[in-house]
Amino acid sequence: MKTITFTDFRKSASEVLDWVEKGETIRVLRHGKAIAKIIPVEARESSPAWRRPGLRLVASGASLSKAVLDERATAP
Repeated sequence: MKTITFTDFRKSASEVLDWVEKGETIRVLRHGKAIAKIIPVEARESSPAWRRPGLRLVASGASLSKAVLDERATAP
């Protein structure tokens, strides 16, 4: 486990997160006391919602757009 000060974390957050992404655990210190532990995400965690495909709604019968067009065609 690597240890880094809060000031150094702020200055090089991108680099620190690269370490974590590669599997390293980081302990963050402020005034000599541990305030956070940054650990890699478990591999079995599911992907974020914005990356999953959306739901597809399927209904049997005539489509709504076809019903509207048919109604317009028969209207006076």
